[in-house]
Amino acid sequence: MAAPAPWWRIGWRNLGRNRKRTFITALGLGAGYFAVVFMVGWADGLKAEMVENGTGILTGQLQVHAADYRPERSLYDTIGDRDGADVSALLSAVVSDPAIEAAAPRVYAGGLVSSGDATSAGMIMGVDIALEPRVSRILTGIEEGQVPRPGRNEIVIGHEMARQLEIAMGDEVVLVVPAADGSMGNDLFRVAGIYRSGMTELDNAYALIPIDTLQTLLALEPGRIHEVAAATTDPWLAPEAARRIAQAVAPMGLELEVVPWTVLRPDMLDYTRLVESWYFIVIGVVFAIAIFGVANTMLMATFERRRELAVMLALGTTPVQVVLTVLYEALALGILSLVVGATVTFPVMFWWHNAPPDLSFMYGDFTMFGALMRPTLRVEYNFPVAVWSAVALLFTAFVAALYPAAHAARVPPADTLSGI
Repeated sequence: MAAPAPWWRIGWRNLGRNRKRTFITALGLGAGYFAVVFMVGWADGLKAEMVENGTGILTGQLQVHAADYRPERSLYDTIGDRDGADVSALLSAVVSDPAIEAAAPRVYAGGLVSSGDATSAGMIMGVDIALEPRVSRILTGIEEGQVPRPGRNEIVIGHEMARQLEIAMGDEVVLVVPAADGSMGNDLFRVAGIYRSGMTELDNAYALIPIDTLQTLLALEPGRIHEVAAATTDPWLAPEAARRIAQAVAPMGLELEVVPWTVLRPDMLDYTRLVESWYFIVIGVVFAIAIFGVANTMLMATFERRRELAVMLALGTTPVQVVLTVLYEALALGILSLVVGATVTFPVMFWWHNAPPDLSFMYGDFTMFGALMRPTLRVEYNFPVAVWSAVALLFTAFVAALYPAAHAARVPPADTLSGI
């Protein structure tokens, strides 16, 4: 049998016999490639938006607690128990991990915020004013006023809490919390800022004050904190970073739990896994439909060349060589389709990734699994899916040509050439 090269050249030249039909088929396959890559990129964009906002607004991508802190989140379960911990050393151990961008200590207390006759129950959160903005976006969401200044009784509350209490910037509120020594901590605070996260339940539930101020109100020593929250360079690095940090802080002798967002927010993790599970279903459905178009093209091409195929068989070409001619033609069509699809797909993906269209004119922000979603059509690159889609396209062209190739190899030379 002759070397494959001649049959490849014959198959490639056959594409030019009916250029319009070849172009339409290649365009269809290329559109299928674009559809798969874009749909997966859009789903990845939704997934990334959900994870980034679900962890970045408040919780962080990783948290360090006392081992028995979750799920009750008791006031008394501070890191290091009643003796507290060296907070600076703990923060240094956390941020030394290469996947960690920043870390900040936190103290929590359930309490009441009152103004006049109005009272709102919520979570009082003590934060490090300098470090917290590097971990979460809660303080950067202040739309009126400023962050509370250390050493002053100032508080930042959510937009919804301010609406319910009917208070504005500069008003005073009474804060009442149960203290760790059994007493009731209470003091007068001035509203320094009002934040808006875009999530009504969060804006109604959280009030923020400097961490040392809350520790004093709760009768906690400076070394007693409830949590260290951390931001990672990539949310998906959090599980591995949590394992490394747990090993790094073990010599401190503290009973700690290092928890990534995948444990804190299992609902979001389940959603991302669900999204990823249908990627190959999309690839399969799109190219399964494309098989019929390619098969139709190859059948028409072989039907129009029956006499040519009959001459080839009569001159000694074997049926296997005829099959190779058709299969190589199909693979050439697949490569041409891939070039067309990639030429359209990657520039569009690059543009959409760097400048996602703003759809705010159609609808406002919405939440998904407790995460704020912006009205933008964001897409993310997924190179493995792009490669697998290219393989699926070529495989589609090959499979679709099997029946036409087998049919062409069975052309009866004598009957075809005699006109029967």
